[in-house]
Amino acid sequence: MLGAPNLERGTLMRDVSIIGIGQTQVAEHWDHSLRHLAADAILAAMKDAGLETADALYVGNMLSGPLTGQEHLGALVADFAGLRGIEAVKVEAACASGAAALRLGYAAVAGGLHDVVIVSGVEKMTDTANAETTTGLMMAADADYESIHGLTFVSLNALLMRRYMYEYGVKHEDFAHFTVNAHRNALDNPNAMFRRPVTAEQFARARMIADPINLLDSSGIGDGAAAVVLCPTSVAAEYGNGQAVRIRASAMATDAVAVHDRPDPLWLSAAEASAFRAYRQAGVGPRDIDLFELHDAFTIMAALSLEAAGFAERGKGVQLAQAGEIRREGRIPVCTMGGLKARGHPVGATGIYQAVEVVQQLRGEAGANQIPNARLAMTQNIGGSGATVVTHIFEAKD
Repeated sequence: MLGAPNLERGTLMRDVSIIGIGQTQVAEHWDHSLRHLAADAILAAMKDAGLETADALYVGNMLSGPLTGQEHLGALVADFAGLRGIEAVKVEAACASGAAALRLGYAAVAGGLHDVVIVSGVEKMTDTANAETTTGLMMAADADYESIHGLTFVSLNALLMRRYMYEYGVKHEDFAHFTVNAHRNALDNPNAMFRRPVTAEQFARARMIADPINLLDSSGIGDGAAAVVLCPTSVAAEYGNGQAVRIRASAMATDAVAVHDRPDPLWLSAAEASAFRAYRQAGVGPRDIDLFELHDAFTIMAALSLEAAGFAERGKGVQLAQAGEIRREGRIPVCTMGGLKARGHPVGATGIYQAVEVVQQLRGEAGANQIPNARLAMTQNIGGSGATVVTHIFEAKD
């Protein structure tokens, strides 16, 4: 069997920048439909960029079919946002749908297919009963070998956390620092769902969901939408406020969908692969990154992501949090606007929320959460329990 051709990649690609951002608050939006949320974020991003139209629209979404009865989302959202006639398509990659859509938008501009692309992520998750929403989320797992046995994503992550605690001698209360940090950062984010502090003591007393994971280990579902506008870096200064943020790298990798099919369940190989592909593309390493918006759907995922992306040694991700290194004042600030845990996790939109928040940081618009002198930022969006991982690296304007 022939392997992949050994070609020099990127020689004909254009640099790509983000010239506009928009987002809605993550909340229970009883009075807003899926299309309304998406249009609100898209129109805000277009206004920020100073644009009235675009060449294409990519919409990241996971659950519009099972939870709202609506597919064909690309055309629907394009029409409702006043963009009828342009290329538009829904992109689905489980909880990584938003970042997967961003990667496709990036590729379209970098490859010269389009000059102006809007990428949106949107999800409506709170109009259905919890059981129905949980069943929908499990469509990101292996239906034949995981979901059929009654597993949920909470229980899958509980199994991973229990194994991690056993292998590395970690106690459950040691994970509290991820939650405390996320809620601290959400306090000053007007778009966050849970704008209240959490203490380590509250974490320890929280209601158990699937032992050892409790309520405060877990991100909250919500409704929301976010959007970014992309164009070639060579003309980015002509749009918006002149504070374009360059996408230095975009990378994606996959692993087995079922956890039991992976050689090592405690190593996110797709997170490692996508992160180090991104580092190579950007010509940087973990020590060069000023902030990291990781995918803290559960506290165990935060620890595993830090390790796979090269910020901590194997089994040391929890210690990095314990030492305060993930705080805004630490070596590698994470979840600087609250992350999935406190901002909320409208799954198909999460990857775009991460991108919007990074742009805010690199523009110097993050308010009380601003990371001083931030120049390089990284986002990592995880689909399922680690089967699809998309990593982007962003650079502030010189």
